[in-house]
Amino acid sequence: MSTTDTRATLPTGPGPDGPWPARVKSPRRLAGELVAAVVVIVALAVATGYVDLLIVVVSIIVIVMLHELGHFVAAKHGGMKVTEYFVGFGPRLWSFRWGETEYGIKALPLGGYVKIPGMTNLEEVDPADEGRLYRDKPFHSRLQVAVAGSAMHFLMAFVLLWVLLTFIGVPNSSRVQIQGLNPVGGRTSPAAVGGIRPGDVVVSVDGKSIGGDVGALTAAIHDHPDQPMTVVVQRHGTDHTLTVTPADGRVFPEKNSVSPAGSAPYGLIGISLGSPVETRSPVRALASTGAELGQFAWASVTGIGHLFSPSGVTQRLDQVTSPKAASQAAADGTRATSILGVGQIATDALHVGIGDYLYILIVINIFFGVFNLFPMLPLDGGHVAIAVYERIRTGRRKVPYHADVAKLMPFTWLFMMFLAILIVPAFLTDILHPIANPFG
Repeated sequence: MSTTDTRATLPTGPGPDGPWPARVKSPRRLAGELVAAVVVIVALAVATGYVDLLIVVVSIIVIVMLHELGHFVAAKHGGMKVTEYFVGFGPRLWSFRWGETEYGIKALPLGGYVKIPGMTNLEEVDPADEGRLYRDKPFHSRLQVAVAGSAMHFLMAFVLLWVLLTFIGVPNSSRVQIQGLNPVGGRTSPAAVGGIRPGDVVVSVDGKSIGGDVGALTAAIHDHPDQPMTVVVQRHGTDHTLTVTPADGRVFPEKNSVSPAGSAPYGLIGISLGSPVETRSPVRALASTGAELGQFAWASVTGIGHLFSPSGVTQRLDQVTSPKAASQAAADGTRATSILGVGQIATDALHVGIGDYLYILIVINIFFGVFNLFPMLPLDGGHVAIAVYERIRTGRRKVPYHADVAKLMPFTWLFMMFLAILIVPAFLTDILHPIANPFG
């Protein structure tokens, strides 16, 4: 949320404050300009082959504006005045006013904001707005406004995860699926000869249950060169018992393969393995979404803790100068990623499929929902901390206590400097050592 009061330049439009003056663009013309701009942007993305990138950018903008919508709705519900609701920062490109609020787009698409007068005691406000300022409202209203942005992130993550589980599905790591069949020595794979098909889920080998143990399946195949195996697979919900005879890997070596037992014979059947993608019923998905979001949230908390730790800061500085350190951090899942890296990963995910893309959007929402509650200004968590502190100081007094935010400004600037130490190295690392496609 912005705390800088930028007065609207357009006169009041239709609605409670009267008709549009002749010198102001009509709603139809404003809508036409917006549609024309969207058409031009989409056409350029199609012509240049950047449709996926455009989808990612639009998704992030939508996430940001839904965050701000949470603040907007909570403020309106609490009887507060909202003067601006904008996408981007800087000079206005396009806007209109409805009632007391100006809506529009600004030149720098680096986020968005809503303007709620009176967020701190440092703001100069119109005396006519007294009683409708943020700081004039009771504790519960201010708290609702402060947490509404993060609440929207958690809500978006909940909806996206439910959609993912219900309609698209996620890999079930407790089962092994045949993803594809590969020739062995230029011939039809023994798996195909034995009747195995892509999509089959392996149930057992020679009576031993496989479950999700890829290593057990691989070991069983290696131990049976030129020896028939009884393989039970599940296909469309029905079990099929098949006989598969692995080829001797010494006779038909796979490209770039090395025998795990040196010169000893080992079996190959020519398969690629993975986990089956499974959906859940809407009710079951609803029941499990909350628990899984809790796991996402805890992972975000631990990740943020690592970001702020001395070792985390040192590692980020090392990653700027060392491609090896950057690659290792990416492999370990400890690499801090800037918005540039997030965009790259999201684009790579979209190339793979909608399921992977939704997963990235879920992670983004949970991370920002948690991070934004950190109790320091200018984050929403700073406003939560101030509201709680003011409530404690007010106690049973009739006159509400207002914290002097001026005393917090040195800490705010220190926090901003620390954020810069987090963000700038991550941005440089993403430029100098781009993240390898994790879905490739």
